[in-house]
Amino acid sequence: MSEPLNNLWIAVVNGEKKQLQIAQTTRLVDVLRTYLNLTGTKVSCEVGRCGACMVLMDGEPVNSCLVMAYQCAGSEITTIEGLHGEKEGGLHPIQQAFVEEGGFQCGYCTPGMVISTKALLDRYPQPSQEQIETGLCGNLCRCTGYGGIIRAVRTAGETCASSFTLITGEKKVNDL
Repeated sequence: MSEPLNNLWIAVVNGEKKQLQIAQTTRLVDVLRTYLNLTGTKVSCEVGRCGACMVLMDGEPVNSCLVMAYQCAGSEITTIEGLHGEKEGGLHPIQQAFVEEGGFQCGYCTPGMVISTKALLDRYPQPSQEQIETGLCGNLCRCTGYGGIIRAVRTAGETCASSFTLITGEKKVNDL
């Protein structure tokens, strides 16, 4: 017998407050994909080893296949759909770097890679090679060989550090 869907779940998802009647044992990945139709977050291994389902929860990268609804109630969750550029519908600088540097092939791991890169660059705006490898260690790609991904992270770091505040996405104002 499954748990009744009579529990109120509230969280901020991609900047918008969401309220759902769901079982508190529903996985976050299912909340996002099934209840909120945010299908950019992918389902792959379902045991937290591949990173395809990576999202930010209160600014920290988490595998949404391992997080239950009750664990993220009241949290701020950012999915790949929550990242954007300055213009409506525009690419975030990290996404643009992945395009320019060939940081994806089939694209299945790309949302998780981009989310992990966002968390990495929020912490280390100009990451070292070791920081990049550590920051992406929970994400697997079976297509690229990682060269394009690492170039994309470096390019995004350079772009974001020079023109954007990563946490808010607002354009920096140069001091006079």
